[in-house]
Amino acid sequence: MTDLKETLIGIARAIVDNPDEVTVLETVDKKEVNLILSVAPDDMGMVIGKNGKIAKAIRTVMKAAASTDNRRVNVEIR
Repeated sequence: MTDLKETLIGIARAIVDNPDEVTVLETVDKKEVNLILSVAPDDMGMVIGKNGKIAKAIRTVMKAAASTDNRRVNVEIR
């Protein structure tokens, strides 16, 4: 079983300048996992990317990781 929270933390820490400020809040409802990613205000642009391309890529990778366990995942960036 894939640990989606740790996967998202690993991805986010690789992108940002302040990896110690990366936090993920996880809520699970049956087969749906909701993840809320929080980063330092200075790192928000790095996580979202130009026109949201990096945020979309993060969501795509997370959906692929969740599909291996037949689960759904929603990633919210704050």
